[in-house]
Amino acid sequence: MTTIDWDAAADSFDEEPDHGLLDPAVRDAWAGRLESWLPVTRGDVLDLGCGTGSLSLLAAGQGHRVTAVDRSPRMAELARTKLAGTGAEVLVGDAARPPVGERAFDVVVARHVVWLLPDPAAALEHWFGLLKPGGRLVLVEGVWNGTGLSANALTALLSAHTERIHHEDLTSDSRLWGKKVDDERYALIARAMPPHRHTEVVDVHLILRRGPDVLLARRSNTGYADGLLHLPSGHAEDGEDVREAMIREAAEETGLDLDPDELRVALVMQHRGPGGGARMGWFFVAEYDPERPPRNAEPDKCSELDWFPLAALPDDMVAYCRAGLDGYRSGEHFMIHWHRDGEPIAYVPGGAGRGVPLPAAGETTGRVHHIELWVADLAAAERSWGWLLGRLGHVPYQHWAHGRSWRRGDAYIVLEQSPDLVAGDHDRRRPGLNHLAFHVADRAALDALTAEAPAYGWRLLFPDRHSHAGGDAHHAAYLEDPAGYEVELVAASRPRP
Repeated sequence: MTTIDWDAAADSFDEEPDHGLLDPAVRDAWAGRLESWLPVTRGDVLDLGCGTGSLSLLAAGQGHRVTAVDRSPRMAELARTKLAGTGAEVLVGDAARPPVGERAFDVVVARHVVWLLPDPAAALEHWFGLLKPGGRLVLVEGVWNGTGLSANALTALLSAHTERIHHEDLTSDSRLWGKKVDDERYALIARAMPPHRHTEVVDVHLILRRGPDVLLARRSNTGYADGLLHLPSGHAEDGEDVREAMIREAAEETGLDLDPDELRVALVMQHRGPGGGARMGWFFVAEYDPERPPRNAEPDKCSELDWFPLAALPDDMVAYCRAGLDGYRSGEHFMIHWHRDGEPIAYVPGGAGRGVPLPAAGETTGRVHHIELWVADLAAAERSWGWLLGRLGHVPYQHWAHGRSWRRGDAYIVLEQSPDLVAGDHDRRRPGLNHLAFHVADRAALDALTAEAPAYGWRLLFPDRHSHAGGDAHHAAYLEDPAGYEVELVAASRPRP
């Protein structure tokens, strides 16, 4: 803020080319700018800090109803003389709080005023309140010899009230100033529209697991990603939570009537398609039930519904869906997948990966990282353990000459036929590992696994006491693989030590 005796300066004020607009070329330059800033149709214009009324005269000449305000009585007196016969009204008052009562305006104009105000933010808030809906604030400002208000600073102040801010550089137009200038001079035109609150579509995706396989649908006649494979999916509607949306979409696309308790959250991904807006995607996991097989319930939108190996997904998939499944396989829970405009919707093998995992908060110290079992026959162990771990929700993770691993969440299980393995069979009754125990969902899941296990080399232990070999209140199955390793599958209401 600076202190200037405007009454004393009034009589010489118009000597500056951009103040008095006495030069026809300067006047025409400002008239052209003002015409582009003001409405095409006749409107109510409030000129704040009007000085001797030069801009007000141009606005009145373009057919607008003008009210001009200046705190200097002498400036106001000169403005009334200049505007005589135009119908314009000239008032004496503070530009920050102009004496206009409850009147509203289509445009509020202020040239070289904001930088002088003791509280620009408060003044701008008041000025926006003087505008009619959709009205505009026209501010001409600059920085002269280090004094003034930069465009960045003024834009920041305006951003609290609107996102519609147009910037025009005025430095390079020497006609406006009657000479060449090299400092910062600009105009900002801000519309009286409240800031747009960011919103995103929320979509839901079903990862239906059948052992090592996952259900995919090929899109058709939808207008987006047609011909590509995608998870059964859709978006939440007004009033729905994401779980309700997933249940509805699963029924509409696959005919499945899922219970809320069957769904588990696998991954949350914020994603953006090329040229599109951001979306928030929730990926849910559910297990296949042979009593309720899925079907193609929307053949007009889906040309194929089939199972595909999660460990060897096809390439002809929607890119962000493929990234979501890859993230799920690797145990991620939060991701961003952000396409650049012009990139293909389809997954590109070997192309730029846009999936960015976001680490979850939480203390990792003390949690199980991985468990490694050394086996004498990797192929046999992979057959039995691969089936079991897959049915328990673990996904293939690592694959090398002497080993395999399966991951669930942050931990994984390794089977390795190491070259350093010494001779001898595994015996769980000797000092060392006795068994591994896994949760299963319920008694029905326990019975299903127990029935399937023999086909993959597992033998039920303690069959005379199954399923209470661990106690009357403990539902569990104890299985042994061909190499003598034991697992316990627990469906009890409380954990076993």
